[in-house]
Amino acid sequence: MKKKIPKFESEDQERDFWSNRDSIEYIYRGKAKRAPFSNLKPSTRTISVRLPESMLDDLKMLANKKDIPYQSLLKVFLAERN
Repeated sequence: MKKKIPKFESEDQERDFWSNRDSIEYIYRGKAKRAPFSNLKPSTRTISVRLPESMLDDLKMLANKKDIPYQSLLKVFLAERN
């Protein structure tokens, strides 16, 4: 028999509750199904990066050859270095 999940007065209260407990004691997962989240996109933030003009020109030329925006190519390069 699974334990009953209490009613929470706030999200903070619920967060505190789950941070100290294992959900396996409260939730029956026998009939659980995977749910696709294909439309989720990570949050983004706009930043400014100062680059030498020659480097930016090279980046734009390479992006043009690959037929993608130069900002996208820069993100790919940064992700590869992560």
